Amino acid sequence: MRISVFRKAHFNAAHRLHNPSWSKEKNEQVFGLCNNPSYHGHNYEMEVKVSGEVDPETGYLIDIKILKDLIFEQIEKRFDHKNLNVDTGEFKDLNPTAENICFIIWKILRAHLDKKYDLAVRLYETQRNFVEYPG
Repeated sequence: MRISVFRKAHFNAAHRLHNPSWSKEKNEQVFGLCNNPSYHGHNYEMEVKVSGEVDPETGYLIDIKILKDLIFEQIEKRFDHKNLNVDTGEFKDLNPTAENICFIIWKILRAHLDKKYDLAVRLYETQRNFVEYPG
């Protein structure tokens, strides 16, 4: 039986959307208020989807506590209450757009999950704006 398990989590983080190779004017034109030199923050909500075959011995696809702990250790502790541009290595040279944040989260989790699982990450920057990376 193929099935999917979901885990929701959240973190709060600040960022600035900025391309250092562009002029101040172009950055302001493209990124608007998100280019604020003093940064701005979001209450990010995410959904992690793990899919695969149920283990016939346990009845689990994956132990949800293992998934919860993985998300907490690898994502929440890393990004919560951080300035993504300044406090994290992942975004030193990568613009922390919702798209890039979602992909980085997927990449971090993928490295810690057994390859037998499919993984997708959905990241809500606001209640109405979200992105998804299905791997």
